[in-house]
Amino acid sequence: MLSNITSNQKKTGFTLVSRLAMAAVLATTSLSACSTEKYPKAIQEAVDAGLKVVKTFPAASGLTGWVLSQSGRHSIVFTTADKKTLLAGALIGENGENLSEQYEAQFVPKPDMAAVFQTLEKSSYVVEGTTSDPKSLLYVFVDANCPFCHYTWKALQPYEKAGLQVRWILVDTLGPTSMPKAIEVLATADQTAAFRKMEENHGKAWIASPQFSATAKPDIADKIRSNGEIMSAFGIGGTPGIIWKDRQGKVNVKAGMPRLSEIPQITGLPEQRMDDPALAKFR
Repeated sequence: MLSNITSNQKKTGFTLVSRLAMAAVLATTSLSACSTEKYPKAIQEAVDAGLKVVKTFPAASGLTGWVLSQSGRHSIVFTTADKKTLLAGALIGENGENLSEQYEAQFVPKPDMAAVFQTLEKSSYVVEGTTSDPKSLLYVFVDANCPFCHYTWKALQPYEKAGLQVRWILVDTLGPTSMPKAIEVLATADQTAAFRKMEENHGKAWIASPQFSATAKPDIADKIRSNGEIMSAFGIGGTPGIIWKDRQGKVNVKAGMPRLSEIPQITGLPEQRMDDPALAKFR
């Protein structure tokens, strides 16, 4: 059984191919492969669109799995035995197991987290929470229009009061207003206050100002794009994405909104009281 997923559905454990490349792939499904091509026609079109074939492997039900990469992001797709049809999405076994997730764990290359973690210091982030000798530190990739980022922000507020410092790394992933909203925050003298205002007004009407466009602030826009590249290097395909080091110094990555019960372990802080009714569904 095959089901579609989005970038915010992290249970599949792998990143979908880019829209442009995916369009090229889907446009070629159910077509015969030419004998002169290196890959089946559907895969060849993806390669021609800029993707790279990292690995192939035998998959369930006679399928062939393909690990593809683009700009540091990996995806898994499948071709049928006759090589005429391509399948993209979560491959589910007869007992309900997520085969795509299993294949991702087995065949997708894992980034050097320690090396990538060092690049976080070069990112353009907004500091919130405890600034002097914090008890714990998180980096969180966030899009201004991401509802689950907003819930994550709400959930971390009590922990910030308990000694947590959060470095919010603004990226542009969700719609045409994500970039100007991020630019507005980073272009403001008091970035922390601007970020808090953005989150407090999440979901409300917002009017773009020409002074905060990518054209008006190209240097800041480049920093936001660079933030997105760092996020991709961690293998995170959508926001929010949480990065932290545990007490043993191991780099950990959490893609998506965490359960409230997970936050004490992530922060290394005692569980904090949560009274916000909007967070009840994440208990």
